[in-house]
Formats: sequence, structure tokens, C-alpha cells
Amino acid sequence: MKLKLCAATAALALGLPSVAHADENLLGYNAGAETLPKGSGEVYVVNTLRSGKGQGEYDAVDTEIEGEYGVTDRVSLAVAAQFLTIDSSGLLIDGYLPKEINKGPRFAGLEVKGKFNILSPALDDFGLAIITAAEWKRLDPHSGQDKTEFEGKVVLAAQKYFRQGQIVWVGNLGIKAGVADRAPIADLPPDFDWPTTPEAEIELTAGTGITYRVASNWYLGAETQYATEFETEVGQERWSLFAGPTIHYGGKKIWATLTWFPQLAGGGERYPGQTGNLHLIEKTKDEFRLKLGYNF
Repeated sequence: MKLKLCAATAALALGLPSVAHADENLLGYNAGAETLPKGSGEVYVVNTLRSGKGQGEYDAVDTEIEGEYGVTDRVSLAVAAQFLTIDSSGLLIDGYLPKEINKGPRFAGLEVKGKFNILSPALDDFGLAIITAAEWKRLDPHSGQDKTEFEGKVVLAAQKYFRQGQIVWVGNLGIKAGVADRAPIADLPPDFDWPTTPEAEIELTAGTGITYRVASNWYLGAETQYATEFETEVGQERWSLFAGPTIHYGGKKIWATLTWFPQLAGGGERYPGQTGNLHLIEKTKDEFRLKLGYNF
């Protein structure tokens, strides 16, 4: 009831018969500034397929099951469980892909998130929020091998409505820092590099997207994200630029967002024999993300 009341209030403020629910994910990779109303909740299931490294076969699916709750009208808290499915063959990379693997889904980690809304895009003309997260991982997302990692993340999320909410713009700036420790692997070739000393990493991201309501409850849009990572021993290890289309459906209780996110350009470390101008050690050629949400 509170969620419907919040949506109705925003609709009146924009002069529209309906708008997206608070914190409904119109885009796949860039977050908006809205938070859930006090006392309301939402459950998300997010599946991301990462595919293609230029050689061999590589497919990985990241699954996240998340529950979010509106503590106040401006503060939401969430907890997510993560799972990893990975199938990799025909390509070994020093320090990253030590063995062929076909496993999953396996429990991969936990994440706790908080979102604080500073300005509402519906009521203050321009939306602004701070998103913080703490994450623990037990599996390396690239190789599927055992790896303990602790990360902290802060994202500044902006949002703006145009043409009485028919067009929605979102922009994100983020920083993530973490410490990772790989577990030893037996039976590796003597000359294969698999570091087991702790490593510190810092990742910077900048993304933006825009979406257009083409029919009642339906949005079409596009988004992009630039990411670069710095590590203890190598400095800037990688950078990448992804961009692609997104489609969103928002019903009264259920919503869904589908995004295709191909890598357009990338650089940094490369594996021997790699061709093209992409970063394909930690990233892939394509990502496909499906988000499903249920409001209660």
C-alpha cells in the first residue's frame, strides 16, 4: 500500500497517469537515485552472462538474489547472496585462468548494501543518492577457483526526469577497493604464475544511461560504463568501455530489465596471442543481464 501511495504521489507531481515504482531498475548496470518507501520491500533476482574471451570457450553466469527494505523514505538496506556458474576451456592465462573448469551454480559470496537518498528526482527536480556496499567473496569470478576477497564500494547516483517523466536519465560515479587472497592450486605447471600473496585493488567506474517510455509500462534505452582497475604490483591493470541497449517492463508488482552490454574498447594486460582492442583477461566480449524484481 505504501509503495502504491508513493508511486501515485510521484505521478501527480509529474502530471502523469503512472511512473516507475520507487527504486525500480530501469537500467541494467547504472542505478537510479530513488529509494524504497518506509516499510516496503523488494526481492531481486539478477543473472549476468559473461561470454567470450577471443580464444577457447568461456561462459560464466553470476546470479544474485537480493532482498531490500525501506528503513525510512530516504534510506534502504539490502542483503544479497551470490552464486557463480562457470564453463571455461581451451585457454589458460598466467595469474587468471589456471585450469579448465565446468562447475556451478556454487555459492560465491555475500553483499550488504545501503542507499541514502539526498534529493528525489520526482520532488526535487534532480535526484541524488549515495550507495555503499560491503562484499565478501569466496570464489574468483574469472577462474572459479578458491579466492577470499573483501571489498568496499561507494557509488554516487544521479537521476533526472524529462518531458514529465517520459524520459529518464541516470548517471553513476563509483569507487571500489578490496583485498584478495588466492588459495594455492596443486599440479600446476612449474612455470605457471598463480600468485598466492594478498593483493590490493582499486576500481573506478563512470556510467550513464537514458531510457524512454514507449508505451504504458514499457521503456527502451541505452547505457554505458567505463571501468579501470589498479593493482598492487602492476599499477593500472585494465580499462574497458561497455555500452548497449536495454528494455524494461514495469508492472504493479513485478518488473523486469534486460540489457545487452558488449565491450566496445579496452586495454591493459593482454594474454599471449590475443588480438583486437579489447580487455579480455578479466572482462569478456559480451555481457547479458536479466533483472527480475517483485515489490511487496
